[in-house]
Amino acid sequence: MIFRPSMRPLAVAFLLLVAACERRKSVVIYSPASMKQLEGTWLNSHEENAGDTLVYRPNTYHFPPARGRTGFAFKEYGRFEQFDIAPTDGLTGRPGTWVIEGNSLNKVRIHLNEGQEPDYEMEVFSLKNKVLKLRKQPVEKAR
Repeated sequence: MIFRPSMRPLAVAFLLLVAACERRKSVVIYSPASMKQLEGTWLNSHEENAGDTLVYRPNTYHFPPARGRTGFAFKEYGRFEQFDIAPTDGLTGRPGTWVIEGNSLNKVRIHLNEGQEPDYEMEVFSLKNKVLKLRKQPVEKAR
């Protein structure tokens, strides 16, 4: 396809836009190896968040200074802990549980034991190079 010289900048801009758009691909987390990779403490790298995609890194990552970071820990046997910023700028942990959501291979349902918040699910898009990318959304109640 040959473009008129006046159309070339527009065509190049369109191709760059298409190349920059990244379609989210889910990662399968229903295998023991991937679940082992998911276990551990993850803190939100809010500088890297984009839209509704949240980025988490291991708590051992050297983060830039921040006024606190939220996060969570996936533990063995379905145990979970959510970390929120405490009044003293530290972290406060809230225990809960996690399960693979239904027939999904990339969704994890989170339930906090205290019951003050409704359950939510994490849809995992990427888990590689110690970077976890996901989207959180409330679990819809059955009618």
